[in-house]
Amino acid sequence: MWFRPEPESPPTAGLPLGIADLGGDVRAPLTALAASWLGVEETQLECSGTAALTVALTALSEYARSRREVAIPAFTCPLVPLAIRRAGLLPRLVDLLPGSFDMDPQRLEDACGPQTLAVVPTHLGGRTADVASANAIAHSAGALTIEDAAQALGARIDGRFAGTLGDIGFYSLAAGKGLSIFEGGLLVAQDDVWRERFRRASHRVVRWHPGWEIRRSLELAGYAALYRPSGLGFAYGNSLRRALRRGDLIGAAGEDFSADFPLHRVGRWRRAVGARAFGRLSGFIEATRAQAAARVPALASIPGVHVFTDEGGTWPYLMLRLPDEAMRDAVLKRLWSSRHGVARMFVHALPDYEYLEAMPGGDDVPNARDFAARTLTITNSLWLDDACFEHVCAVIEAVIVSR
Repeated sequence: MWFRPEPESPPTAGLPLGIADLGGDVRAPLTALAASWLGVEETQLECSGTAALTVALTALSEYARSRREVAIPAFTCPLVPLAIRRAGLLPRLVDLLPGSFDMDPQRLEDACGPQTLAVVPTHLGGRTADVASANAIAHSAGALTIEDAAQALGARIDGRFAGTLGDIGFYSLAAGKGLSIFEGGLLVAQDDVWRERFRRASHRVVRWHPGWEIRRSLELAGYAALYRPSGLGFAYGNSLRRALRRGDLIGAAGEDFSADFPLHRVGRWRRAVGARAFGRLSGFIEATRAQAAARVPALASIPGVHVFTDEGGTWPYLMLRLPDEAMRDAVLKRLWSSRHGVARMFVHALPDYEYLEAMPGGDDVPNARDFAARTLTITNSLWLDDACFEHVCAVIEAVIVSR
């Protein structure tokens, strides 16, 4: 009897790759396709979103040497402070608005001054941040804004793409993102002077490492083969469940990051894979947006559940805030190890990761800690069928009602 793997949904809705993406003609370079779509002069490709941020900060720091701080939300990907330190700078944490993933404007204003090099408003899980306020506060302090659109390629704010409203923006092309070359990042800037500086900074700090590119190419081939319901147990689910059995939440969330993250050139084949797949990205975003619109009301109708929404965002997953940490943890106990794509965004607020050094502002971030304690995500993958989604809703409602 043949073994038939149990279908599994991914934690985020990423654009699946097909056989045609792995070889054949390329009508235009990935960077040119992305620039045309985003409405910018050009995009710069790096080996990850983290690398793109590191390159941008390295260039900025060389032209404002007295400014050494970068203001960031106290709840975001731990790779962000690692990138800031890799560029020789100091992350300064800013607490969130209550019940939000966005920085509190007053706390941000208090954090900015002559030492501030940049402010990083963050679009989380396809939901969009208040870039206008970040721009105003950063510019009044003589700093620039760097939009973290790593999770928001294709999201729009007032008709413009997220990542293009600040001075600088970057996107991730990592596994499970809307468009993936397994690891990659796009860097954009409004000013041609800065674009040239970014190119020069990249040439200085990023090198050609055949070993890393061979590894990423093999990983991309594996991703193309296994990023589907029949393969995700091997690629994702089994290791997740092993980590949860060990009580290793950081491992389960895939957040065991290193300060020594790779900086290397992206090879021709992976660039071509991204270019071939790019034409399907807009249609995929619209399909997931439509699915989210159909499913959000069911979640929002559960007493005590808040679903984060906006008009122009993308929908890699549905982001929920529950009434308290105990309820959130009870839901995760029943669903995180399931095959239904329920997960956590980031396990902790930034000050609570043991592998991150202490950061200014980290001693007073109650709203960030509350956000980390009460939120969870549900995949918006088109592979999560209605029956499975209804089961997830029923579990959440049962937990809340029972308490």
